[in-house]
Amino acid sequence: MELTGLTALVTGANGGIGRALTEALAARPLKRVLAGMRDPGRFEPVRGATAEVRPVRMDLSSRAAIEDSCAGLGDALAAVDLLVNNAGRVTGGLLEEQDVEQVYAMFQVNLVATAHLTARVLPGMVARRRGKVVNNASISGYAFFPAASTYAASKAGVVALSESLRRELRGTGVSVLHLVTPGVDTPMLAETDAIYGRHMDTSGWDKVAPAEWAAKVITAIEKDARVLTPPGKTGLAKLAAAGPAALLDVFSARAFSRRPRG
Repeated sequence: MELTGLTALVTGANGGIGRALTEALAARPLKRVLAGMRDPGRFEPVRGATAEVRPVRMDLSSRAAIEDSCAGLGDALAAVDLLVNNAGRVTGGLLEEQDVEQVYAMFQVNLVATAHLTARVLPGMVARRRGKVVNNASISGYAFFPAASTYAASKAGVVALSESLRRELRGTGVSVLHLVTPGVDTPMLAETDAIYGRHMDTSGWDKVAPAEWAAKVITAIEKDARVLTPPGKTGLAKLAAAGPAALLDVFSARAFSRRPRG
């Protein structure tokens, strides 16, 4: 995808991967980068940006909040050429011990909001016969490990949504890319480590710098890739997930304990 003169919308742009993606896009010759977050007033300006960077309110916590956020964008909503559904939540642990409210909130942000916001942006893309949707699917959308049951289910839903939509949009000029995101060194990864680490050995997890991952995502966008899989253990986990379930069963049996670790 040629990025010159385009308008991008990145959700969860206040920190972590979203901030890194916003900065990477701002350095390209786009017209505008809409940095979506709940509280735009807390956005720190991007230094040395080539494109205009505008913080915008993007609350994905409910159907009404998404509609209010879209209404607040005004004409900019229909002008979005590149939508990066990056925002996400995480919860985990033994299923019977997970906070049900947190589970509902996670599915809302990770999956329902991704479908909802994409549906609101697509008409403008299809009308112009130009656009791209990028969805953060995570390695958990492929490799279904214990202590990650609900999170994995939400991300597997993102993979299914992405692939189905990609085929649905064939011939429209609009394409879809989903990201098999690895462990990116952000506060959310630290939170994930704390949650899963009660039952899983997380010491061997790959950790990628946000800027490094953002650069790979931008390259995948420009090359019109269908899926971005990182190298290393994350890539191997995706390959293992495509094989017999016994491969992941063996790994899980070694790494997982129903009793809290330590």
